[in-house]
Formats: sequence, C-alpha cells, structure tokens
Amino acid sequence: MKIPPVLVTGATGRIGRVVIDQLLNAGVPVRALTHRSEAAATLPAEVEVFIGDLTVPESLDPALNGAGAVFLVWTAPPQTAAAVVERLAAHVRRVVFLSSPHQTPHPFFQQPNPMAVLHADIERLIAATGLESTIIRPGMLASNSLAWWAPAIRAGEVVRWPYGAAETAPVDDRDVAAVAARTLHQDGYVGGDYVLTGPESLTQAAQVDVIADALGCRIAFEEMTPDEFRSLSKGTAPSSVVDMLLAAWRAAVGRPAYITTAVADILGTAPRTLHQWTADHATAFTKSS
Repeated sequence: MKIPPVLVTGATGRIGRVVIDQLLNAGVPVRALTHRSEAAATLPAEVEVFIGDLTVPESLDPALNGAGAVFLVWTAPPQTAAAVVERLAAHVRRVVFLSSPHQTPHPFFQQPNPMAVLHADIERLIAATGLESTIIRPGMLASNSLAWWAPAIRAGEVVRWPYGAAETAPVDDRDVAAVAARTLHQDGYVGGDYVLTGPESLTQAAQVDVIADALGCRIAFEEMTPDEFRSLSKGTAPSSVVDMLLAAWRAAVGRPAYITTAVADILGTAPRTLHQWTADHATAFTKSS
C-alpha cells in the first residue's frame, strides 16, 4: 500500500529538520514547506520541497494536494491561522501541532505569554475542524543553551544569567522530533495531548555544571539581575518574550520542574539527559577556529 506523504512545515528549524530524518528512516515519504528555494540544498535529496508561506494560505495548496498528514509548526503572525487550518482540513486527514505546555498547572508555564495565546487559538481552530489531531508540548529545549550560554563558554568566560536557582527539565530536540514523527505516521495517537520534558529537574546553574562536566572543563556561573538581562536582550528578543522568560524563571525558583513520562511512553526509550545532549553537541561549545 502506498503511504501518502507527510508535509513538514518549519522544515529547516530545530525540530522540523529532525522530524524529516525520522520520517525518512521510517520509510515515510516527506514533503517540506519552506520560504526559500535555497533551503532545498540543506534537505535530503529524497525530500520533495515546496515553496510556501503560512501568511499566504493559498500558497500551501500544491504541498497539501495528496498529502496524508501535516506537522504544523506555527512561525508566522496569527492573522492567517484560521485560513491555514481550514486549508489543512480540506486536504489532509491528520495534523500534529507543535504547541507549548500552556495548560500545564506549574507556575513556570502559567506566565502571560503571547505565544501561548496563539497556540491555544490554533488548537481551538484545529479541534473545530474534526481533523485527526495530536498536540505535542515540549517544555524548555536543551538546545536553548546554544543561544544562551555557548557564546560565553566558547570564549572561556563566566556564564552570567538571571535566576540561576530556577528549575527546568530540558528536553532533547531529537526526542521531541521522534515523538512528532511517531505520532505523524503511526496509529494510536489521534486525540493525544503530550507534554514532553527531559528526565531531570535541574536549576539553571546546575545545567551549566552538567554542560561543564560533559565538556570536561570548568565553567563559572554568576547571577545576573533581571534588569541586566533586559538590557542585554534589547534588539535580540521582543520585550514581551524577555518579560515572559523572567517571570517564568522567577516562578520556578524553589520548585522542582514539571516532568512527564510521555517521551518514554511513546518511544519506549528513556528521554535523553542534558549530559547526553551536550556530549553529542560538544563542538558547538568549543572554541570557534
């Protein structure tokens, strides 16, 4: 029986790119949606690449025709969400949506967050269509440390960061992608709603220690004030995102992180630790040549 292709949006992103590899390994034909034709060069040759944009819903039609399922990563402003979901429902049977743990009753995930509002709206839109849907909600991604701490580590400097005592449970991007791929092409996950976390609750300062241990070096950690963080983040992230992160970290101080068994339940293997993730990405933390 011919397997209909899966369309992956956010195809060159941290999660989408790995979802593509996972699907191909499982023998599932893959289509990738991308803004730019040059992105095709970064994707495996067997992937069928389509140029399209979530802000132009009709541009998705060629990629959706004949597809069986869609991995939806929302990377656009909210205005076209309803029209895009309507198009998905007209063409495919199943959608797996990369959302966030905004329903999770832990203070870390309960801070005002414009992205969470958008995610909740898209979930409601999907539910109203009758599409076979699965929602996956990764917590803090292990790969965030590349943007946050790797520059200082590469330079041999002290890692300075606010709320070093805030606890999170970093999840490996590869585990998130593996869950997404499994729920896209295997039955049994329709209607599923999964919060994905790493296996251990670690303060941010302890996470830097774990990274140091995996790299076999010493890394000093120094507390930074929220105001210092705000001024350092100017121009690199919207102030609403910075405020949300600071509020979330403040709320997570002195409370173990929210941890689930969803990764192990779905994949049958334990989620990777931050130590494993770091060891596998060690070159990203070593001095640039």
